[in-house]
Amino acid sequence: MTATAVLTARALLLDMDGTLVNSDAVVERIWRRWADRHGLDGDEVMKVVHGRQGHASMALLLPDRPREHHLADNARMLAEETSDMDGVVPIAGAAGFLAALRGLPHALVTSADVALSTARMAAAGLPLPDVRVTAESVGASKPDPEGFLKGAAELGVAPADCVVFEDSGAGIAAGRAAGMRVIGIGPRAAAHRPDAVVPDLTRVRVERAEDGGVRLRVG
Repeated sequence: MTATAVLTARALLLDMDGTLVNSDAVVERIWRRWADRHGLDGDEVMKVVHGRQGHASMALLLPDRPREHHLADNARMLAEETSDMDGVVPIAGAAGFLAALRGLPHALVTSADVALSTARMAAAGLPLPDVRVTAESVGASKPDPEGFLKGAAELGVAPADCVVFEDSGAGIAAGRAAGMRVIGIGPRAAAHRPDAVVPDLTRVRVERAEDGGVRLRVG
């Protein structure tokens, strides 16, 4: 499918970081400090961390370290991230996109926890969707499809009738594994071949379909 497309869905499932909120500045700061502490190459670390829960990224980067160390480290980093909103801004078009979704079935599906997702959406000046699947809601991080499947279930919509909005390879893989179509947002997405890809949310138009679903004009 090309970047100019029309898709219909019963519900939309939205990632947060890189999709609704640009938090790259703080993610870079915190993960590069973590890389330095562990003697890892910061550029290589940044290739892994987008889209995953922190402890899942750590398990890939330090596979011989015990899981409890990853979890403890992750808790510390989440606290750091939640207290650092410097440079957190909305993705272009995010406010209008979310406004267009009022009254339509949609959910936030993020690898952030409740505290971090609440803080980042507030820092970006964006409203939180009523239905949210956060790190506390799942047992497995993206690229596992659990989060997206839970979002669909909470909305009462079959996975095949959902469209996912994602920016990262892990998130796009999770959407695909859930049996959903995926719209990629931003520069990271194109390499992972989503069904359609746009630079930001100004290129997505949301319409209410006659059957109560959602029609998306992408491109």
